[in-house]
Amino acid sequence: MNTAGVRALARIRARADGRGGTCLPVLESDGPLALRRTRGSPAEAHVLLVGAMSGPLGGDRLTVRADVEPGARLRLGSAAATLALPGRHPDEARYDVRLTVGAGGELHWLPQQLISVTGSGLRLTTDIGLARGARLVFREEQVLGRAGERPGTLTSRLTVRIAGRTVLDQELACGPGAPGGWDGPAVLGGHRAVGQLVVARPEFEENPVAAGELGEGAAILPLPGPAVLVTAVAPDALRLRRLLDEALSSLVPSRG
Repeated sequence: MNTAGVRALARIRARADGRGGTCLPVLESDGPLALRRTRGSPAEAHVLLVGAMSGPLGGDRLTVRADVEPGARLRLGSAAATLALPGRHPDEARYDVRLTVGAGGELHWLPQQLISVTGSGLRLTTDIGLARGARLVFREEQVLGRAGERPGTLTSRLTVRIAGRTVLDQELACGPGAPGGWDGPAVLGGHRAVGQLVVARPEFEENPVAAGELGEGAAILPLPGPAVLVTAVAPDALRLRRLLDEALSSLVPSRG
């Protein structure tokens, strides 16, 4: 039986242009993944990921790769939430994100929420490699089911390396078929929105951030490197975004 779904790759490469700005020598996408450059600033390139088709669907294999070269700055978002949907093929969908940032480079990865729809199956893997001196703001938000519906099966894994050293490697599985306890008090506690924020800044080496709670439903944990992890759970996507935005504003000074 042929269970192959759509295969699609989106690639971005950001490069310092030698004049204090950032150019995009590579901006390629196909299938349900469409990349659009939007108005940014002279120093920072802005890109939106636009869903050109429904997906990911069962059996799909989608990959997004963003490489930020030394000294370049890239901000990447998405135009709308991503819906993991059931499809004709019985296999789970896969969504792979690969991010690298060179020394002195900066990446803000700020997509909209991923919503796990009833009957869907998705495995999301994110692999981030940072050179020493790189800066990162990475936000990930997952909503388990649309309003009034049960979630699909969602497995997400996040790995972060700094200067070749793994500082974070964690996996969360939710929904039907996931190991028991995912909805219990030790994990989501009945909430239906879960998110995390990884912030890496060279300043954290001299001024480390202390572990602690960040209001109800959120906590901060220093990583073994100049980085921190914020995790949050909330009853809905709006509250989750508010928690993560408050955490980010406390960690990264506004540029005005």
